Amino acid sequence: MTTFPRLAVLALLAGLVAACSAGGGSGGPAAAGQNAPRAAAAPQTVEQLAAKVGCKPRMQVDAAEIRTGYCRTADGQFFVTTFASQSGKDAWMDAAPEYNPHLVGNLWTVLSSRKVLELLKERLGGDLHLKDHRTNQMRTVG
Repeated sequence: MTTFPRLAVLALLAGLVAACSAGGGSGGPAAAGQNAPRAAAAPQTVEQLAAKVGCKPRMQVDAAEIRTGYCRTADGQFFVTTFASQSGKDAWMDAAPEYNPHLVGNLWTVLSSRKVLELLKERLGGDLHLKDHRTNQMRTVG
């Protein structure tokens, strides 16, 4: 399947984004001992998201800022990525291949074929992105 090599490249790209964006500064509320504002729901882990669809993920990237696991289920194969921050997720989204649809939730994304993502969306929720989010042109995914 030609999609799998693309997914593998994206997982590697995610690791590079994490390496490049993991600044060593000590700024920010968490470093100062203050509580950062919390979202309504706590972000889910790669393992929690994978468990919802019956998968034990094989971790591809396991860094402080980004984690990616590979799953294969009866629905198909896919990558689950979680982010420590919205800025990390935004950086990943900016680097995400425009030719692949992805399912996006609160500090997570799942990358696979449209068919697989539609099946996973029923259990994971999130928004199905079928176009390059950097443009207003609709992408045709077939």
